[in-house]
Amino acid sequence: MLAPLGLAVAGGAGFYAMLRGMGTGTYDPRGVPSALVGRAAPPFALPPLEAAGLPAFANTDLAALPGPVLVNFWASWCVPCIIEHPQLMQLSREGVKVLGINYKDKPADAATFLTRHGNPFARLGRDEPGRVAIDWGVYGVPETYLLDRGGIIRWRWAGPVTPEVLEQDIRPLLKRHA
Repeated sequence: MLAPLGLAVAGGAGFYAMLRGMGTGTYDPRGVPSALVGRAAPPFALPPLEAAGLPAFANTDLAALPGPVLVNFWASWCVPCIIEHPQLMQLSREGVKVLGINYKDKPADAATFLTRHGNPFARLGRDEPGRVAIDWGVYGVPETYLLDRGGIIRWRWAGPVTPEVLEQDIRPLLKRHA
């Protein structure tokens, strides 16, 4: 009889703590922790998307960078990827290096997407089986990671990069790690 009461009290305390954290801004219900933040990217080597005319992409491209870079996991079949694409194009035009990993996509579909919407990527690799995404901890596209000059992952965003995310999160991080 006391066990159900104890579970109800524990659940209520957890819910109260979550509401309190949301009120003070210390709890982000959209926040997804990443074991990679503060670490170097896992080893990988991806083939290029030939139709895009960009070089292949590997973790060795993330060492000794001239400045912070964004690594974006995306797919042509991903509706939120269409939402974030103008922000990635804007960052690319401003000189921010955006590197892409095309996730579980057909090369022809990915090439059509980039032809239609523009190509913000300095390098672009194909992760058709999704193994690299698993190593990065990606659970759905789009996901974006910010890496500093040393190739250390400093930030992760699960979901589309909206104008608000660009202004509130990415721009300050780019300045901090410049």
